[in-house]
Amino acid sequence: MFLKPDYNLKNIYEINLEELKNAGIKNMLFDLDSTIMASKSGRYSEKTIKWLELVKKDFSIAVISNNHNEKYIEKVKAVSDFPLVFHAKKPDIKAAKTFMDSCGMNAAETVFVGDRPLTDVLCGKKLGCKTILVDSISADIEKPIVRFARKLERCCIR
Repeated sequence: MFLKPDYNLKNIYEINLEELKNAGIKNMLFDLDSTIMASKSGRYSEKTIKWLELVKKDFSIAVISNNHNEKYIEKVKAVSDFPLVFHAKKPDIKAAKTFMDSCGMNAAETVFVGDRPLTDVLCGKKLGCKTILVDSISADIEKPIVRFARKLERCCIR
């Protein structure tokens, strides 16, 4: 099925970086909210900062986000030391493709990581990338209605 991710993991910390490297992956594109940053927080946890430093040793990384709140975008830019693409309109691939082309990124060497099948996984698949679906990085504090919506959305990938 087109929405089925190549990997379905609990969170980003379960990503096997060595396996990806051995598979020829050189680039990692991440969704922002709920994937590598708690939604609308504007900051990375210490655990995520340390993990991203590890990732950057072997991979080029960037964020592809649908977020369009300018104040929030400025907060994220202030705490990020890697490329950020906002207003992406995922699952549309135009913004992500333009970024990848500008950096010389090959889809066969790229993995798209996100928490939403209908935006992140679909965008990654349409780009021709490997995809990793993760649960929300802040799943333990999300409201019950949000957890229900996530479970409902994941019904389409089984």
